[in-house]
Amino acid sequence: MPGEPAQSEICTLTRSFELAGERTDREFGIVKGDLTALRLQVSNFDQRISTLGSKVDELADEMRGLSEKFGHLSAKVDRNQTKIVELLTRLVDKSTDAS
Repeated sequence: MPGEPAQSEICTLTRSFELAGERTDREFGIVKGDLTALRLQVSNFDQRISTLGSKVDELADEMRGLSEKFGHLSAKVDRNQTKIVELLTRLVDKSTDAS
């Protein structure tokens, strides 16, 4: 009979160890699944960043083109305004001379 309590304690400890192992296996499986899902999300995020980078580059190119066009247009407007001022000055000078 003295061996029965020790045997019972060994069985209890063994069962406790087995339950802990099963719980650890389940939790490891959950963590592994979460890690896989996270990897997929990171991959998707990387693809979106890449696409966004391309779109930003395209937008920057468009902005440069518009800036150049605006610069040319602004220079043309300045030349036209200068020409108008010159013509008006001549017209005023002619009307002053005629009086």
